[in-house]
Amino acid sequence: MTFGVALIGGGIWAKEEHLPAVLASEHLELKAIYSRSLRSAEDTAQASGKLVELYSEDSNQGYNDVLKREDVDAVIIALPIASQASYIRAALSAGKHVLSEKPVAENVAEAEALIKWYREEIEPQKKATWSVAENFRYLDSFRQAREKVQGLGKIIGFRVKVYGNIQQDGKFFNTDWRKVPTHQGGFLLDGGVHYTAGLRYLLGPDTFITRLSAFTTLLKEYLPPVDTVDAILKTNTGVQGTFQVSNGTSLVGPEWTVGCENGSVSVDFSKITVRTLDGKEDVQDVQDERTGVPPEVRQWGQALAEGKVNPEQSPSQALGDLELLELMLRSGEGDGQPQNCRCQQPANI
Repeated sequence: MTFGVALIGGGIWAKEEHLPAVLASEHLELKAIYSRSLRSAEDTAQASGKLVELYSEDSNQGYNDVLKREDVDAVIIALPIASQASYIRAALSAGKHVLSEKPVAENVAEAEALIKWYREEIEPQKKATWSVAENFRYLDSFRQAREKVQGLGKIIGFRVKVYGNIQQDGKFFNTDWRKVPTHQGGFLLDGGVHYTAGLRYLLGPDTFITRLSAFTTLLKEYLPPVDTVDAILKTNTGVQGTFQVSNGTSLVGPEWTVGCENGSVSVDFSKITVRTLDGKEDVQDVQDERTGVPPEVRQWGQALAEGKVNPEQSPSQALGDLELLELMLRSGEGDGQPQNCRCQQPANI
């Protein structure tokens, strides 16, 4: 079964990741491209090498015209964070399946309202499904590391360290909505939900965050409102861990490490390191499929063909990723004031 897809967005991620993934998927066929500007839509179409119809807000065919097409069964939405929610609502209301980029919404309140509306108004009709993209859950390095964590006994601790030094000449920085962010957290939210997703994925469903405290700061004035967070997180089992992310530092990363009763597992995309209590260390090189987007899109297409939503793409799962980042920002604003989590328990996902 093949589904006609419209790509909504002509930015870097849509062009470099979603577009080739759609073109390579056996269940998806590209039918249209929409962007806020016709020029951006044309650039994306040129990259596709296919003749597809173009839509934009500065032409005589806009987003609503995409949604009226009977040969468009689904849309992939990759727009600025603050814009996504209205596009998601419109597509689902038109009966189109949706795969929207992370984060699930601009903030937790908006996400909860959107998910509630979807569960009550759209799901019962069984005409359209909503999935949220999170490519970290489709990285082979994280999948294999999670399996190794599960084989080492009870989790007793964890740490996340992701460091970068975003420069003003970088391609992601030089997009207007990232350079002058209207969404909370700036780059910390944009990239940070990947990092919380990676942590939550490694911990698994039985160990989840219940409380956290964080400090935030701005090291590079061109990365407002803050570019660095250092947090302590406590889980339902009583164990603690740390989460440290900076986009403006000379420190090096990344690293996700989970400590267990019988050893520890570390992952940094290109390799997995397992250390056992007897001092042995096993390092395994892992070749991820690009950023994880190709398998993410393939499995979305497969889920559409099967008439379901992949659990790893559940909007509520993405809400858990967003909540941790938002609570770190709130805690930082309160000089480390502890925050309680509401959206992490499996029963709430």
